[in-house]
Amino acid sequence: MTPTRTTLPVHRLPDVPGRVALPAPAPTPAAPTAPRTPPPLEHFNTAPADEAVRTLLSCLNSGRWARRLAAHRPYPDPPSLLAAADEAAYDLTPGDLTEALSGESPPRLPAGTHGAAHTALGAAVAAYESRFGHTFTICLDGLGPTEAPDRILEGIRSRLANDPEEERLVTADELRRLARGRLVGVLAGATAPEQRTSGT
Repeated sequence: MTPTRTTLPVHRLPDVPGRVALPAPAPTPAAPTAPRTPPPLEHFNTAPADEAVRTLLSCLNSGRWARRLAAHRPYPDPPSLLAAADEAAYDLTPGDLTEALSGESPPRLPAGTHGAAHTALGAAVAAYESRFGHTFTICLDGLGPTEAPDRILEGIRSRLANDPEEERLVTADELRRLARGRLVGVLAGATAPEQRTSGT
């Protein structure tokens, strides 16, 4: 005769002396997830038009340039936006250039630069503005702080020899390069400065 086996319910342990069933541990509550911050280009692509225009104006103070770039969103990647910014900058009219230059301030020398360099820069900037009637602009991307003073002074002195039309073309290209550099900073998550200084 086959002995009968007793089957215990799965959820219970047999009543063995000295053995106590432990309760299952309470589930750990899930940590709250932080709201997702979109990458800068995605934010730029989806921002309201007036916000996108304000961002662009912080890179170059030309309303037509900023509105044109904002109107062509979305951009698939940063190089596409930078290429569009360059193209729009090449189309700046003399009036657009005047507007853009009104948002620029003269280049500043790095902290700690010798006083004689500040005096020389002040005199050179005054001579430039007297000749051309607008702020001197220069892009210093890729230069270290110690190289900036010589490049600025050399740039002003060489450009003082330009006629007004030549200087307009040089100035337009420097503004394009400045705008591109500032836009690269925006795409990297930096905040563009409200007060734009040529060379930064």
